[in-house]
Amino acid sequence: MKKKQPNAIKKQSEQDAILKIIFGNILLGFAYAKWMVPHAIINGGVTSLSLVLSKVLTIDVAYLTNMITVLLLIVCWLFLGRERLLKSIVSSVSYLFFFTFFHQWSFSAVVNLPIDFLLASSFIAGGYYFCLSAGSSTVGMDVIALIVHQKRPTISLAKVIRWLNYTVLILGFITYGWQSIVIGILFSFIYSWLLERFLRNTSM
Repeated sequence: MKKKQPNAIKKQSEQDAILKIIFGNILLGFAYAKWMVPHAIINGGVTSLSLVLSKVLTIDVAYLTNMITVLLLIVCWLFLGRERLLKSIVSSVSYLFFFTFFHQWSFSAVVNLPIDFLLASSFIAGGYYFCLSAGSSTVGMDVIALIVHQKRPTISLAKVIRWLNYTVLILGFITYGWQSIVIGILFSFIYSWLLERFLRNTSM
């Protein structure tokens, strides 16, 4: 039996990474479009920031999400290098496609807030895990977190994401009030807690 050549192994590894990134963004796109946006849960991510700006600017949340994602993709290119950029392009295109698709699909996945909250937490933590463990960003707030983590490796990636989310939540308070923000803070803590445990078995 022939052993796989190094190039073949590398190609297979890259294909596996791409599949993980796409799957991760299916989870993220579904969770944000079908649970986060309908409940107006402001957790501090790009879609949450878009929700805040959408209410102020009266621009569709999908368009704002796309614009902010492109901006973060440029930041990723400038600070995180070519390899991560290429994977992040796949991630951003996947997320924009799946979020827009699920957002425009009339099907409703809403059950009630507690159940949707737990499902969204699990889906988003899983989505982040698949993307980050494949060497990609989700082209969200994790781009900034990855830059901080690159400069200060001792700082937990999940914790940086959590604190960035809290920063966006402060902006959300102005437009959505304290109840939405309290839910958002709790959500940010739970999903980043799950993400931290998912990442424990990786080198991140």
